[in-house]
Amino acid sequence: MATPKSQRIGILIILVVTIIGTMGSFAVMILNTKNTQQDDQRKQQLYAQYQKDSKDYQAKLDAQAKVLSKKYYPIFNQYAARPAKFDLNSVKTLTKKDLRVGNGKTVTDSTEFAAYYIGWNPDGKVFDQSISDGSLKSPIPVSGLKTASLIEGWKKGLVGMKIGGVRELTIPSDLAYGESGQGDDIPPNTPLKFIVMAIDQPEPIPTPQVPQELLQQ
Repeated sequence: MATPKSQRIGILIILVVTIIGTMGSFAVMILNTKNTQQDDQRKQQLYAQYQKDSKDYQAKLDAQAKVLSKKYYPIFNQYAARPAKFDLNSVKTLTKKDLRVGNGKTVTDSTEFAAYYIGWNPDGKVFDQSISDGSLKSPIPVSGLKTASLIEGWKKGLVGMKIGGVRELTIPSDLAYGESGQGDDIPPNTPLKFIVMAIDQPEPIPTPQVPQELLQQ
């Protein structure tokens, strides 16, 4: 039996719609694939640029540290042999001793400066220091003692020293790391000693930021 013309037209319309829908879906798939490839390429470009910026940043830090070390290492290294054992039970209060008086501005709670240091425990073990392989690492930047992420012994002990000076701090445990301690070399309730040299804060080097677009992706 012959198919009525109206039915044939309906079937044709359905066929055309199906074909168009299939082609549309296929086009969407192609477009999505292309967009994904473009997103991946963009992400790779952003990551490569961030890696380059980070490498350049580290190179600038190293170059700056080298210049500063050449200037300050001969002075600070004179105190490298000073760490020695001390009686932990004798440390009751914070004490300060100027080993070298600087000729720069006086450090206050809000003074911006940088610092080299040597820190040791009652056994005389140096747990951290700025001296490494015959030179100095980058100094610690301090943008004001009051808001700095430092132990209280530093915040209270460095006030009053002059830039360019070297000060020895004897710090009771409650102004150091207290009951929590800090790693194997600083058990709970351990007093500490530090030698700190304050210098003018060097020119800041901007830290590269991870692109927001990369974080979102």
